[in-house]
Amino acid sequence: MKDFKVKFRGVRGSFPVADKKFLQYGGNTSCVEINAGGHVIILDAGTGIVKVGDELMEKYISSALEVKDRTPVCASVLLSHIHQDHILGLTFFKPMHLKSSKISIFGDGNDSDILKDNLTNLVFGKTFPLDLNDIQCELDIHNLDEDYVILFKPDCNAQLVKKDELKPQENDVIVSFYKSYVHPQNGVIIYKITYQGKSVVYATDKESYFGGDKKFVQFSKNCDLLIHDAQYTSEDYLNSHSPKQGFGHSTYDMAIEAMRQTGAKNLVFFHYDPSYDDSKLDKIKELYTSQNKNVYMAYEGLELNIE
Repeated sequence: MKDFKVKFRGVRGSFPVADKKFLQYGGNTSCVEINAGGHVIILDAGTGIVKVGDELMEKYISSALEVKDRTPVCASVLLSHIHQDHILGLTFFKPMHLKSSKISIFGDGNDSDILKDNLTNLVFGKTFPLDLNDIQCELDIHNLDEDYVILFKPDCNAQLVKKDELKPQENDVIVSFYKSYVHPQNGVIIYKITYQGKSVVYATDKESYFGGDKKFVQFSKNCDLLIHDAQYTSEDYLNSHSPKQGFGHSTYDMAIEAMRQTGAKNLVFFHYDPSYDDSKLDKIKELYTSQNKNVYMAYEGLELNIE
């Protein structure tokens, strides 16, 4: 059995922050690296993905002296949605600019709203020196359809397979997903990565419903790790002068309730508001992790083994 590891690379929402008051938890935006069954699966491409790319390049260079003998970088990027804080680091992901790399990008899209076109318009061309067609690597961009899952076989390639045709083998990694409409303007993709009977659910930019989100609860039932949006304290969420209700983000209390309803074995708070410095997050940590078992604060570099 190969490892099933989760590493947090960027844990902020909205925009990155660079200040000495934000060093403990980090200032990069959303990115979580998962290594499952030997596959590199990257959840979102916020500024945290830059460090992932740097480390993958180091491994590539150290794999052999001769370029022709080096092991190509193979990775898949799963986008929850294409708001700026979740794609800001994509163009600076160095393996994309290496001819031998094999990179797959998955995200929300359909025949009339194509992910490749959206990425072309948002992060390449007018906002970056290179067009998407100038990217050197072997790049595949896929629109997601809820009738499918993403299947990772022991080889490098990721493929979309119809749910009713799926015949998983013991060492396969399966990514299931659905689109939630709790985040404006066009919703967000919730992902579940399953390997060797263990599962991780990634639920960023998700606001909770009163009484709970039944579809989400069913999708995430009994997962081993729930990574859940926790951008606001309840006080900020309900602030009478500047309320955050309807912004598409949860509170820490909402994330705790999601853990309770889903029966998740572990919960990690994620996607912190950029105004929450280390001091404020320490107070939140003291309040919530001392009163709740198996609840953790995400920070850059946090690594978890799914066992």
